[in-house]
Amino acid sequence: MAPAAALADRLGLQFGDLTLLTRALIHSSYVHEQPSAGQSNERLEFLGDAVISVIVSEELWRRYPQDDEGSLTTRRAAIVSARGLSRIAQRLDLGSYLSLGLGATAAGERSRKSVLAATFEAVTGAIYIEFGIDRTREWLLKVAQPEIEEQLGIDALKPAKSVLQELSYARTGRAPHYRLVSDDGPAHARQYVVEAIVGGLSLGHGTGRSRREAETEAAREAIEALERIDTE
Repeated sequence: MAPAAALADRLGLQFGDLTLLTRALIHSSYVHEQPSAGQSNERLEFLGDAVISVIVSEELWRRYPQDDEGSLTTRRAAIVSARGLSRIAQRLDLGSYLSLGLGATAAGERSRKSVLAATFEAVTGAIYIEFGIDRTREWLLKVAQPEIEEQLGIDALKPAKSVLQELSYARTGRAPHYRLVSDDGPAHARQYVVEAIVGGLSLGHGTGRSRREAETEAAREAIEALERIDTE
């Protein structure tokens, strides 16, 4: 069974035409190596990103009538971030249906959070065009139910770098500093290592396929280090 047909079956959606869902599963690296494959999923990714934002925003607005704009924005960011959407994509095993170039496959792009999140956005875009907003909303709220219903306080939903910045200012009066330790590998598979420094102390190290991803991981480690210091 073709990947798009297998995915449609897994999602429980009866597409009249699988053309768009097929395109949603074509990564740009595959098109670079196989030009005859046509367009990549990037245009559908653009559309799906907007559709997800509207549906999630509407649902959070309904669920949290007492939240102000800032709180709702924080809740939405936790769900529609690359990290949040990649969790949903992993549950749906989207990576196994994705057509990648050989180089990207060898570099482990199939399991990269940003790639999985982009694929989920593209699939959502294809579903929206095929079925319309109401059916897409029903589907999205079902597959994203764990993230939407997660009852966490606003502080727990804040991005790690934002939390670390608040902690750093509270302790030192200055923002944390992120130092690039290394930047190795070919252009299509860069590996970044970054350390997070608070008050002159290196408190966290992070690695990632982008500097932003590495900084986020370093921030999480630094937050844990500060929490340990507070309990000692």
